[in-house]
Parts: sequence; C-alpha cells; structure tokens
Amino acid sequence: MLQIILYIFIAFLAIYAIRVLQGPTIWDRLLAMNLMSSKLIAFILIFAAYYQLSFLLDLAILYMLGGFMGTIFICMFFLDRTRGGGKRGSSNTNK
Repeated sequence: MLQIILYIFIAFLAIYAIRVLQGPTIWDRLLAMNLMSSKLIAFILIFAAYYQLSFLLDLAILYMLGGFMGTIFICMFFLDRTRGGGKRGSSNTNK
C-alpha cells in the first residue's frame, strides 16, 4: 500500500518539477515549488504514521517551517525587485 502511495507522490512531484522548469511566470514556478514541498511533507507524515516513527513528525514540522519561510522570502525578493529594488524602510531621495 505504501508503495502505491509513493508512486502517486512521485508522479505528482514529476508534474510539479515540469511546472517549475517550464512555468511561464515566476509565480507559477513558486506555486509549483510550494506544492512539491507540501506533497513531500504529506509523504513524510504518511510514512511516519505507517511505520510509527515519531521522530519524522519533528522533521516534517521543520520542513514545513522552512518551506513557508522560503516562500515568504522569495516573494519578498521578487516584489522588491519589481518595485525598484530599494532598501526597506528607507526613502530613495537623492540629496
């Protein structure tokens, strides 16, 4: 049963990897990377429940936090880049 779930998750990851490589916009690529992260977390949780390995739950929580923070930082980077690339909190006046 776990092998079937693994094959399904691998198929989803392959589809999302194609979207990351061919995404027409950066936002499509970011969404695909976020989906890959969530599917990997789901597989870790299923694997941990199936084999009763509680330490993998901590790993999944850390991976969730890392994926969320990575998404936020990438969004902030690209939003700053499209707005002119100025430093946060400073005015861009030439004196």
